[in-house]
Amino acid sequence: MFSAKIQRISHKLCDAHIPIRSIWMHALMSSLLLIPPSTQAQNQPSTPQGIHKIKHVIIIMQENRSFDSYFGTFPGADGLPTKDGAFTVCNPDKQTGQCMSPYHDTNDINGGGPHEAASSLADIGNGRMDGFVVQAEKGRKGCLNSANPACTNSVKPDVMGYHDGRDIPNYWAYAHTFVLQDHMFEPNASWSLPAHLYEISAWSAYCTKHDDPKSCVNELNSPGITPNFGGRGHFGGERNGPIGTKPIYAWTDLTYLLHAHQVSWGYYVMKGAETDCKKGAGMSCPPVKRDKGTPGIWNPLPYFDTVKDDGELSRIQPLENFYTQAREGTLPSVSWIAPAFRVSEHPPALVSVGQSWVTGLINAVMQGPDWKDCAIFLVWDDWGGFYDHEPPPVVDENGYGLRVPAMVISPYARPHFIDHQTLSFDAYLKFIEDDFMGGARLNPKTDGRPDPRPTVREDVPILGDLTKDFNFDQQPLPALVLSEHPSTDLVAVPRATKRKPKKQ
Repeated sequence: MFSAKIQRISHKLCDAHIPIRSIWMHALMSSLLLIPPSTQAQNQPSTPQGIHKIKHVIIIMQENRSFDSYFGTFPGADGLPTKDGAFTVCNPDKQTGQCMSPYHDTNDINGGGPHEAASSLADIGNGRMDGFVVQAEKGRKGCLNSANPACTNSVKPDVMGYHDGRDIPNYWAYAHTFVLQDHMFEPNASWSLPAHLYEISAWSAYCTKHDDPKSCVNELNSPGITPNFGGRGHFGGERNGPIGTKPIYAWTDLTYLLHAHQVSWGYYVMKGAETDCKKGAGMSCPPVKRDKGTPGIWNPLPYFDTVKDDGELSRIQPLENFYTQAREGTLPSVSWIAPAFRVSEHPPALVSVGQSWVTGLINAVMQGPDWKDCAIFLVWDDWGGFYDHEPPPVVDENGYGLRVPAMVISPYARPHFIDHQTLSFDAYLKFIEDDFMGGARLNPKTDGRPDPRPTVREDVPILGDLTKDFNFDQQPLPALVLSEHPSTDLVAVPRATKRKPKKQ
């Protein structure tokens, strides 16, 4: 019917000497008038629904805190067990012969404990969760190399200490207002570098050949070490080479899929060199003066072959760009933010400074145009040796590790909600893949870069679904802009370390 009508119109317009282009335009418009309104509506761009209402995912990763150390007394959460108002858990203390119970720690500086793979196993103690104090007592003392997970920074173990809303009021305000996840497990039972590798790739490995994913082997504790990491001998022996040697990360990371699907991303770091150690062997790495830069172990993306091969090294950029883009509403679809030591909350960095820094990041997003359609995932990379009472489930030879604090902050977050699902950082990758890439996975059988990873972590049956933390039909929640310097009960200097003035 449409073609016959077009032919009749064409003959009439030709007899009138109207140009052929006008003929076809007139015919097209006439035919469209015959299409039912419902059919026309189906051809129009639809309003995003469900998860696709989220156009910006922002992952902020802080350092070295367990869930119980920050939210163990949060109302309604799976926190520190109590009965009749008293804690029912404790850890043996070999120095005193007593069993140390959890206690409120108001110190702004904490020490934590060793937190590499062996420490994780010892802390968990086959599910007894009773090795934290002993491990802290065994850790090296007076070691201020923030990157060395074999060290502790307390003379007296403080791993049973916890903070609450009096000390970290902004974190608790986010948890009260938006979503607190009380079963977020570190994806790997090990330290910072493997955790950050999992954050962007769902695997930790050691590789021997560039652009050869099959040269990579599973490595929970000693993957390729970033150039300026101290104590390299302890993590992989001579295979990692001397300081300055760059690692080979040849397996597939999420940016490979993002690039293939033309999804924008940014990884934001703080300026400065990665001076973790001048030199060092094993756990005896000497403390050195730190600068303001993000350590390499928290910024592994520059060493991934995929990032270089795709020409996207420039997407690893100064943090200043994040603030500008948040203000102007030009944030990429996916953002990762990595701290420098001073603002990381990694012992002995101040808790208060880290909270202030994170608050500033979130305020920048909330006060910008992209707040209306964003999801902020705030999380800590590993437990830092601090006590947690919940034994982690085992999904493969790499993890899960211990619980860490985690929150979802978004206009579409379920208000005042505590998520009890079993989660890990793999859930972030899954959310991004489902939101922006039609459910594509870091799967050697489908992603075009087969590597020998032991598990497709996004598809592990035990992994929860982050979309359950959202209500995409609700009236969007307003921004919660908080003071970057809230009043707290934190004590600036631990009383035990104050020195008496010298006699004149």
